[in-house]
Amino acid sequence: MTTSPPAAPDTRGRDPQLTVRRILKVNHAGEFGAIRIYGAQITVARHLFPDIVPVLEEMRADEIDHCRLFREAMPARGARPCRIMSLWSLGGYVLGALTALGGRNTVWICTEAVESAVHRHLEDQLAFLADRDPQLHALIASIQQQELAHLREAESRQQGRGLAHALLLPLVSGLTDLMIWLSTWGDSSRMRTDMARAGQEGSASPPSYRP
Repeated sequence: MTTSPPAAPDTRGRDPQLTVRRILKVNHAGEFGAIRIYGAQITVARHLFPDIVPVLEEMRADEIDHCRLFREAMPARGARPCRIMSLWSLGGYVLGALTALGGRNTVWICTEAVESAVHRHLEDQLAFLADRDPQLHALIASIQQQELAHLREAESRQQGRGLAHALLLPLVSGLTDLMIWLSTWGDSSRMRTDMARAGQEGSASPPSYRP
């Protein structure tokens, strides 16, 4: 079993390992929620538009692998699964079913919205982890590449960007942000604020990963 390297001192008075544990919790829960979204979409798509099922199944397989990797990274860092996993499960399934019933385009809008929100949070996590947990940083950077591939695939498959896109994208993205915030007890917002403050003060902050 691999062990987590010692954490760098946190000058802001918070235990960085607590944030690391919360990062793992929310990432694991988020991947589980994504599995449920794709699962519901696949169920509906098999009846309404089976041509997109293979792509959805491939994306779901990626999320299953990501969920496993985050779960395996937990013990060495003293992390446990999120307490609101049932909410991620229910919310993911309902969101997946409703967007699939809306048609092919709403499936891809949902994917774009979720992956866009996830990408923003992964960027914050990568900046935070760069000098605190290089192993977890490398894992998240690798997973981020696959999530970006999902985002690009969803964008390329959309037929126009009309009212549904304008309404659904911010709604789903906002709900994803809210779930992440709740699952980290606000650490997702604090990490972003801390990085911005460090940049303004001219401090040497960990570099943000850019694909």
